[in-house]
Amino acid sequence: MIAEKIKALRKQAKLSQEGLADRLHVSRQAVTKWETGGGVPDIENLRAIAQLFAISVDELLGNSTPPAESKTARFESITEYDIDRLKSYDITIAGAKQTELSSYGGEKIRVRLYSEQLPDIQKLLKVKIDDVKQRIDIDVRRFGDLTESRAKEVLGLSIQFPLHYVKDIELSGNTEQLVVKGLCADRLEYSGSAGQVVLESGVGHVELNCNRDMQIQCRSLSGRLDVNQLSASSKLSLPAKTPFIAVVKGIRNRVFYQLDGQPTADFSLSGEAAQNCENIVELNGIKSELIISSVSASRGET
Repeated sequence: MIAEKIKALRKQAKLSQEGLADRLHVSRQAVTKWETGGGVPDIENLRAIAQLFAISVDELLGNSTPPAESKTARFESITEYDIDRLKSYDITIAGAKQTELSSYGGEKIRVRLYSEQLPDIQKLLKVKIDDVKQRIDIDVRRFGDLTESRAKEVLGLSIQFPLHYVKDIELSGNTEQLVVKGLCADRLEYSGSAGQVVLESGVGHVELNCNRDMQIQCRSLSGRLDVNQLSASSKLSLPAKTPFIAVVKGIRNRVFYQLDGQPTADFSLSGEAAQNCENIVELNGIKSELIISSVSASRGET
């Protein structure tokens, strides 16, 4: 996790939080937020931190081994395309068991399909990439007798984005698990069906449009998280002591709170305490529930 990485690097360099803040020309509060998981450095600060500690941005993000190579599989198909400028991405997937999005220090968009049970993976699935002005369209298509149901049982999908050339990402399609790890982007919008969502990234605004009950693990909240649902009940897990503002919109939607697995009072920020808070969790839609769960500070430190 990037929070632990920054803290470990700072301690190895024998710097205080204030000392690191001075080197990076940021506030001590910003460093505290990064190290406690309350936020993630933006792209410029990621570069500055990596340069200060003489490591790559990939290593700082935990991607020293590219995510697309980290999961070995018997069968795979890899598609790459060179990117030379800032782009938005519109991606459609044809169903997968796991979909992972990440950034790395290269200059290609890299789409990897992998499976233990699809020897004809290169025939059954094709990746089409279109470069349209300021946007890249990516379409993952199924062929032959491969159904979406089967794809959601046996197919893995990993998409790596070039760190310096990502603006917004729109992803649509169904996946059992969506993992956003070490991804740097201004905005990510997901539309589809996902049972589990894992967020550990530097995305400023994440929007989840899903009518399925979701388990959302937010390992670091940095900016805005919108959950848009219809007649669904989902759970959002946040790190200990994460400051955030809760907003409820739509029709007959409700937000509940849990601490250490037990129902508790609203622990979101309000009034004066919320004035300088950049983290927002918003529930929108119709007749939906969101449980926001966290752990006490003592448990979060163990």
